[in-house]
Amino acid sequence: MPKLIWREPIETTTITNKPPGGEGPGLETVPRARLSPEQQAGPRRRVITLGDIAGRESGGLVVLLVAIGALTLASDEFLTGNNLSNLARQVAIFGIIAVGQLLVILTAGIDLSVGSILGLSGASTAQFLVAGVPIVPAILLGVGIGTALGVVNGLLVTRALLPPFIATLGMLGIARGIVLVSTDAQTIQGVPEAFQVIANGTILGIPNLLIVAAVVTAVMWFVLTRTVFGRYIYAVGSNPESARLAGVPVRMVTISVYMISGLLAGLGGVLLASRLGAGIPTAGTGFELSAIAACVIGGASLFGAKGSAIGAATGALIMGVLNNGGNLLAINAFYLQIAIGVLILVAVGFDQLNTRRSASSGG
Repeated sequence: MPKLIWREPIETTTITNKPPGGEGPGLETVPRARLSPEQQAGPRRRVITLGDIAGRESGGLVVLLVAIGALTLASDEFLTGNNLSNLARQVAIFGIIAVGQLLVILTAGIDLSVGSILGLSGASTAQFLVAGVPIVPAILLGVGIGTALGVVNGLLVTRALLPPFIATLGMLGIARGIVLVSTDAQTIQGVPEAFQVIANGTILGIPNLLIVAAVVTAVMWFVLTRTVFGRYIYAVGSNPESARLAGVPVRMVTISVYMISGLLAGLGGVLLASRLGAGIPTAGTGFELSAIAACVIGGASLFGAKGSAIGAATGALIMGVLNNGGNLLAINAFYLQIAIGVLILVAVGFDQLNTRRSASSGG
């Protein structure tokens, strides 16, 4: 409850319509409130924090810097060229599918099928290559499969009105079943060496996978922050009914984000097949949970409309650094899973705390 502060009035002279003797304009003394010292001094300067500069992903950046600093001190191998190159290749694919997952999460949805779509696209691309299809058409077909399944997810959510969890959970089983049947659960080998160079090569010493992941993140950052479509995504995640009344094509936006998520999952499958030099039907198992975790750790809210592409990429990098550091320090992988789970709970807890504070303060 606001405090009542007594301020004694002071006399000031103002022009009134009351003349001396009752005719014509004149002067009249009326009280005016005295300004407090705070009001006289003007607005208080606000200290700029990391959150003002980096936004919601500032917490993830702090965690990432702390993890890198700790591993640098704990292991002499962490900052070596070979280790950083391997780390970049490991994180790149997670980052790509995490950015796609982010678009869905921003609309208050979820895509549980990205791991299975990744496995199907990668194995299908390998099958096309072994059958003699040229590299570029095979890649386009593999990415096209992921895009088509993403469109189906969007139609199930918008037209069939299925909850995103159920729709994408069903697609998870369908895509995984298709790849196991089409490959007879066998690894597809014999892909051309030129195809393997795509993921394992470098440009000026920088791994190709890292370049692709950086380009995808930059494009999605531009789309979300500098385009009307990006504003539509946040509007749908904030309140779909209000967005519809404001003229936002909610159905088309929803289908589009699932399509992009499927496209990036398909691209991740092609790159993983290139990196491994084979099509593995079980590839991508559990990737959907890792993508969701990366988004949450990077500052995205599962309730929609909060998050950024840079934050999702940062979350993927945090998970990759933790796993890489655990391998270097010979830490049990089970403990790393516990650490990542705790990190997810802490990130969601802070998000809920900030939401309650904003609501209580009226911000």
